[in-house]
Amino acid sequence: MKTVHLLGVVPFAGILGGVFFANRVTPYVLGMPFILFWLVMWVVLISATMAVIYRLDPANRTALAEPGPGPEARPEPQPQREERTS
Repeated sequence: MKTVHLLGVVPFAGILGGVFFANRVTPYVLGMPFILFWLVMWVVLISATMAVIYRLDPANRTALAEPGPGPEARPEPQPQREERTS
């Protein structure tokens, strides 16, 4: 496991560990009870964290630096034949 993948633990800890910490109704944030705001905030932060992991992963750097063949160079998908057993 790469160290950059350890960032994936942060949202897990934020949602599951933070629920015990943020389990209250007040204060209202953006008209939502605090616990609902906490969960919505972590849904947004999960997307940001996964984007950071994607950008920092060296395996994705080579894929971004070397563009592959365009859509016109890809072979057309062949229709699949159905096998009949009668």
